[in-house]
Amino acid sequence: MADTTTQRTVKAEFDIDSWDEIPYDEPAEGPKLTRVVIRKTYRGALAGTGVAEVLTAQGPEGAGYVASERIQATLDGRHGTFVIQHGGLADGPDQTMFGTVIPHSGTAELTGLSGHATEASRGVLTLIYSIEHPS
Repeated sequence: MADTTTQRTVKAEFDIDSWDEIPYDEPAEGPKLTRVVIRKTYRGALAGTGVAEVLTAQGPEGAGYVASERIQATLDGRHGTFVIQHGGLADGPDQTMFGTVIPHSGTAELTGLSGHATEASRGVLTLIYSIEHPS
């Protein structure tokens, strides 16, 4: 039997410390494809660092990305690591984004973490989460 804590929502500001981009397909027509490694520092209720491996497709009118990001941080006083799979699409001015904590990716005091993440405003991660504790 498992005891699930109440779902919580936290917002964490982040800075991008480095952005290392390597194009791997630049056709004469169609979107450019790149691989990017992004290093971040989070502060607030989620305080720590993140490293994201990102694949992007960038065209003149549309773009998209998918990423796996390992975050090592303290979340509401609990320390550990977890992985978020996130991505987004842009069609002109319209944008959609998604993000999910990879199941069973939490370590140490973040074991049992589950949830969703979005970047609704630039430089702010919103994490809706719960932590399941074995009883």
